[in-house]
Amino acid sequence: MDSDSVPTDSGMVPWLERHRTLSLVLTFTLVLLLRQVVKLYLRHQGLLRALRPFPGPPTHWLYGNQKKCNLEELEMFKELPKKYPSAFSFWVGPFHAVLHIYDPEYVKTFLNRKDLKCPVNYKFLILWLGNGLLLLHGETWHHHRRLMTTAFHFNVMNDYFYLIKDSICTMLDEWGKLRTEDSSMDIYQSLSLMALDSILKCIFSVQDFCKEKSFSTTYLQNISKISSCIYECLHTFFYYSDFIYKLSPACQEFQALCQEVKKQSAKIFQDRKASLKSPEKQNKIQKKKKYRDLLDILFQAQGTEGGGFTDEEIMDEINTFMCNNHNTLASGLSWILYCLAMNPEHQKKCREEIQGILEDKDSITLNHLNQMPYSAMCIKEALRLYPPVPRIAREFSKPITFPDGRSLPPGMIIVLNIWALHHNPAVWENPQVFDPERFSPENCNKRYSYAFLPFSAGPRNCIGQHFSMIVMKMGLALILLRFELFPDLEKPPIFSSQLTLSSKNGINLYVKPLH
Repeated sequence: MDSDSVPTDSGMVPWLERHRTLSLVLTFTLVLLLRQVVKLYLRHQGLLRALRPFPGPPTHWLYGNQKKCNLEELEMFKELPKKYPSAFSFWVGPFHAVLHIYDPEYVKTFLNRKDLKCPVNYKFLILWLGNGLLLLHGETWHHHRRLMTTAFHFNVMNDYFYLIKDSICTMLDEWGKLRTEDSSMDIYQSLSLMALDSILKCIFSVQDFCKEKSFSTTYLQNISKISSCIYECLHTFFYYSDFIYKLSPACQEFQALCQEVKKQSAKIFQDRKASLKSPEKQNKIQKKKKYRDLLDILFQAQGTEGGGFTDEEIMDEINTFMCNNHNTLASGLSWILYCLAMNPEHQKKCREEIQGILEDKDSITLNHLNQMPYSAMCIKEALRLYPPVPRIAREFSKPITFPDGRSLPPGMIIVLNIWALHHNPAVWENPQVFDPERFSPENCNKRYSYAFLPFSAGPRNCIGQHFSMIVMKMGLALILLRFELFPDLEKPPIFSSQLTLSSKNGINLYVKPLH
């Protein structure tokens, strides 16, 4: 054999030198990939160990419980409490899992701790709402909560009462023109517009936004799209990776929607802020109104000792209040009316009670709302069956031990499943039946305090719940004085559990004028 045909070490040296950089890059990449695989494997094993005391439904190795959840989420959460007492584990893909709880004793433990909001939800919500009360924590949250409480004092609510009444009456006048006794209408759309109109009057003193179709329609459409985007992201486990999510079209769409919504509210805020610098404009505004709106209260808080709100903080609180309250109000009142349409005997009792204390729509006062015990019972029962906010999630920074001795290590995400709690047969007898007597005084005394949570509970309960109850009670009273409601059985609601409980095809009722 010729010596030239035999490879030598000296012949390989130039090749190695030429490809040394490439081989180093490949080696480094393989090491990083292996490290990530090991990290994910250890995370999966850690979750399995942590959740072993909490069995749950069978999972797919890749999708976890997501496929079934997307198809029949709310029906699934009605059935699982029968099989898994108190709590069950739920997998979002192979590397993310949460614990759903729906037992009052578990709920008490959950709500009486001061843990952070779930960071997975946080990264979506903060871009939309900013650092308002919903997402703040610690001393900053306490400071904001104390300053914001003034805006929901009884005397302030009394000023808001007639603004809310005006929005409701405007909506009902539109209902009267539609004459829908021969065809059903989607009440959610008009209730959503009414809720937005009421909130804008109470926040900005902006009047007649029901007539501003260009603003209100665009704003409500954007809010609906944002809710859908967040729901899709939370139920797509690939988006739990920040790297993948930021490269996705969903991220770009979501960011554009959030910017548009915040731009809409910021324009009104800046116009009002500019008026403060002009005494003449400010005097005109004060002459037109006889009440302090939310902006007045927040601007006044800017001058308080210990530090008030910055303009950015005011905008974050306003966006939080606008978006959350409008959604929950529209959802809550829609399902209340749906329940009464489906249960005409209870609708009749509510109407008779309201007619017994009111001569007409013009005579209603804030005190009348406390003279409607049966209507209040029906409202609460509807909120039990159809809670506007179906779930709350938090990440626990310290270990948590539940009353039955089962525990979880720090770093776990726990979901308070309000929907499952309200439909738990161990808590409520015949939970699928609409029965307002559950909320009679004698039955309320027998019920566990953490069994009914339409507005959450504990230190982080909904600061706007009194405002919401005023709108829902007054809305119910004025609607039943003028209309009789019937369900459209050919268009039953198709449940959609996004940020708030809604229906994919609307909530369709026949609305018949009484006179």
